[in-house]
Amino acid sequence: MNITLEKNSSVNATLKVALTEADYKEKVDKTLKDYRKRANIKGFRPGMVPMPLVQKMFGKSVLAEEINNILSSSVSEYIKENKLNIVGDPLPAREDQDAIDWDADKEFNFSYELGLAGEFEIDFAKLPTVTSYEIKAGDKELEDTIQNLKGQFGEQIHPEAVEAGDMVFGTFKQGEWVEKSAIPLKAVKEDALSVFVGAQKDDVLKFDIQSVFVDEKSLALATGKKVEEVAALQGEVEFTVEDITRQVASELTQEFFDKVLGKDKVASEEEFRTQVLEIVQSNYKREAEYLLRIDAEKAILENTSIELPEEFLRKWLIAINEGKFTPEQIDADFENVKRDLRWTLIKNEIADKHEVKVDYPEVVEKAKDMVRSQFGFQGGAEMENGMEEMIEKIATGYLTDKSKSDNFMNMFNQVYADKISNVILENIKADTKVVDVEEFKSVIGA
Repeated sequence: MNITLEKNSSVNATLKVALTEADYKEKVDKTLKDYRKRANIKGFRPGMVPMPLVQKMFGKSVLAEEINNILSSSVSEYIKENKLNIVGDPLPAREDQDAIDWDADKEFNFSYELGLAGEFEIDFAKLPTVTSYEIKAGDKELEDTIQNLKGQFGEQIHPEAVEAGDMVFGTFKQGEWVEKSAIPLKAVKEDALSVFVGAQKDDVLKFDIQSVFVDEKSLALATGKKVEEVAALQGEVEFTVEDITRQVASELTQEFFDKVLGKDKVASEEEFRTQVLEIVQSNYKREAEYLLRIDAEKAILENTSIELPEEFLRKWLIAINEGKFTPEQIDADFENVKRDLRWTLIKNEIADKHEVKVDYPEVVEKAKDMVRSQFGFQGGAEMENGMEEMIEKIATGYLTDKSKSDNFMNMFNQVYADKISNVILENIKADTKVVDVEEFKSVIGA
């Protein structure tokens, strides 16, 4: 076998593979002998089919399959051994295959079109400085959070009369149309609240169906209709009140503290406020870190020039999508494709230069973090009574689920991406800027 690389430009090359009979004959003969042993052909005892007949029946397909196997492995090995920074996949020249005479040829020549990424370097010292935000949460954020928690952990009661903010249960009726419903008063227009406020159980309310709800979606949810069907609802309807529910906010009691933070984690309102503020501050810290990662990646992308084989990429995209997209559709998304490819090349370069590797235990730990998040566990005392063992069992089951074989790779890629981000943040220049929550919201456009 002889493999040669011809560079047509800095980003385009042709890989040529020449096979002689010695490269494939032994494997082809072995496969045909196996076929002969297993062949069940009328008129011949098992294992006694003449080899010329086996050759005639299966020789061509076995030869083609074996050559394809050799090509696939040898091309991949050559690219890996020679550290070719290819983009996309090698594209075989169809004219080579069309010219083959599988009955007579003993030597075969194949060629592949390769797209290469131009040489580039990531010099963190030359990248612009990014801003690392330190967000200071204040009294407003603390009070807003506590009010939300008081509502979240509050008690649901059934008052005698409706007030703004209640949920009203009942039945719509108009002619033959009857529909059980739950109407949250937040879905009712402000100038229509008077229809409901003050109503009691068994009251029959009458109103124009199109004039009460804030939008079509709210009307659809209340009536059990599809959004596109609500326009057909017209005129006055009756609504019989059957139940009223109201969420009453919790008081700042020890029971409330235990529900929010865990039993006996705090023993006073002062301690509760301190811990809640720490949680709020931690949440904003994660938001700031996420923005820093995005800005750092953007800085690298915008300041790292990588030449790409654009014509090859268009050709490759058409080939792998097997006619699902037109050249015009591919062109419409081509800038995004190039951006994704450049980012992949950059990540691989960083991983190679900084020896980023992902080990199996790290993937398991990432999966365990996912399970803890889903079940609301943070570790520590909550991990008593075999809980940590259960979490590891669930995580391992997730990674080894044969019906979802991409679970492991998805988690692997997350660990890999996290490690790349950590390398970037350790090396990129960043200035810290202290801001309050409102300033940070203006930065992110919230």
